[in-house]
Amino acid sequence: MAEIKDPENTILIELKCGTVTIELLPDVAPGHCDRMKELAREGAYDNVCFHRVIDGFMAQTGDVANGNMEQDFNLRMAGTGGSDKPDLKAEFSGVPHDRGTLGAARSQNPDSANSQFFINFSDTHFLNRQYTVYGRVIEGMEHVDTIVRGEPPATPDRMISVKVAADA
Repeated sequence: MAEIKDPENTILIELKCGTVTIELLPDVAPGHCDRMKELAREGAYDNVCFHRVIDGFMAQTGDVANGNMEQDFNLRMAGTGGSDKPDLKAEFSGVPHDRGTLGAARSQNPDSANSQFFINFSDTHFLNRQYTVYGRVIEGMEHVDTIVRGEPPATPDRMISVKVAADA
């Protein structure tokens, strides 16, 4: 089991096949880390589907408005929304988009990230300094690798629960 150095800045995502442990990078992207913890503590990420999963690239989730598979779920709408909170300013850094890093999903506007995020299946350095990196998988990447592929997947996987380790 991976050692959790900072429980307040560690996220536990429960998938059907196991737990994914993510170390947040608050010194790199404090706004994005705070937003993820806020939404996790509200339970907003629970039951949210992975709506865009591209083999060799990434698995995207986090649409708390349209992606909750337990509340009026419509797969065609998943990925089009965010949260009721304001969009975040970009926090681009020199941290590379390597396998297992967590990136903020956004529209063409660099300052449009909200609740959606993606986990990179492989090194995706073409995203460097264009998308905010704010965490990395420290345990459970083998579970991320099993997420059903598709844009959207016909039968999407979901995050059963998302918690801040300090609260778990």
